[in-house]
Amino acid sequence: MQPLWLMLGAALLSSAAQAAPLTYQAALQRAGDAPTLQAKAADVAAARAAAGAAGRLPDPKLRFGLDNFPVSGPPAWRFGPEGMTMATLGVMQDVPNGAKRRAERERATADIAAAKSGQAVEARNVRLAVALAWVDLYYAQRKLAALDEIEAALKALHDTAPAQMAAGSSRPAAALEADELTAALGDRRAELLAAAGKARAELTRWTGEPEPEAMGAPPPQDVDRPSLRAALERHPALLAYDAMGRQAAADLAAARADKRPDWSWELAYHRRDPMWGDMVSLGGSVSLPILPGKRQDPKIAAKAASAGRVSAEREAMRRQLRAQLDADLADHAMHHDRMMRARDTLVPLARRKADLETASYAAANASLSEVLQAFLGLAETRVDALDREAAVVRDAVRINLTYGAGEP
Repeated sequence: MQPLWLMLGAALLSSAAQAAPLTYQAALQRAGDAPTLQAKAADVAAARAAAGAAGRLPDPKLRFGLDNFPVSGPPAWRFGPEGMTMATLGVMQDVPNGAKRRAERERATADIAAAKSGQAVEARNVRLAVALAWVDLYYAQRKLAALDEIEAALKALHDTAPAQMAAGSSRPAAALEADELTAALGDRRAELLAAAGKARAELTRWTGEPEPEAMGAPPPQDVDRPSLRAALERHPALLAYDAMGRQAAADLAAARADKRPDWSWELAYHRRDPMWGDMVSLGGSVSLPILPGKRQDPKIAAKAASAGRVSAEREAMRRQLRAQLDADLADHAMHHDRMMRARDTLVPLARRKADLETASYAAANASLSEVLQAFLGLAETRVDALDREAAVVRDAVRINLTYGAGEP
């Protein structure tokens, strides 16, 4: 394992020379350039562009043809001096009823709101992914630094093993135990280097920074429970359902508008034989929505059921978010309690034990093996304490960015 972590360490050091320092706030700002957010922005632009045509009259129709051309009798299949045959050129315009056009405009407005809510949901997801990746990289770096400190303290003890064996105060196996401890720390380092590499890759995915390096202070660990609960009603997931509800309401209004008649008008010019003179005609037509029980009413019932489904799904999402928030707050409190126990009790005890074993070793009252095990325990305890702190920070970031106003 030692060559493996040495190679990983060399790779980390070579990349660190090209790494760009990235603070937590800078990483969140870079999240705004994510390709998925650009795609959502395109959805909003498309919805706004489509809204410009909503509710407008359909394109007019050009009518042209030959009317009253004889196909039987003496003048069949030929033009003659009779006055009925004429070339017609006209324009037709369909005019849907006002309720239908109003429902179309409402649907376009709801489509814009739905696109914006989708953009807000994606923005929150991207910010959360960036924040968690930055936290993971930051604490992986801190854990590696903690191992460096432990290894530096162990080096002096490791170097004394040959002298102790020459003096007869140490067993020959003590040198092997030191090597075993070094290998164990190498395994731990390899795991941390891999974790840092994964976090760095995830951060690169969202920010575009090729070799990011987490710098600066971590995000705060605290959460504001009352504010988080109050902000739930403005959660993007619920706002998305609100937009879906407006879309369903517009579809229902359009279905109901089908029970109202539409109309159209036509203006035509008729060219005839000069001896008879030309003519102009103007006319209109009105649709007759008869038998609504077999045509319009089933569609209205279907749209009303869809609107009811959206309302029920929104309430289910609201309850789900509330339950998830309560569960996440409970995890946060538990992780915070574990972090404080490690910081105030476990780490000081492990450090005190290592100091005592070192003093006993110096006084020839303890073996090198006992000292090495104490230092290994101190290394694991410090890394575990950082794990617990990282869990608290991850909880706070996830809770604040998922349920809050956006800023952790």
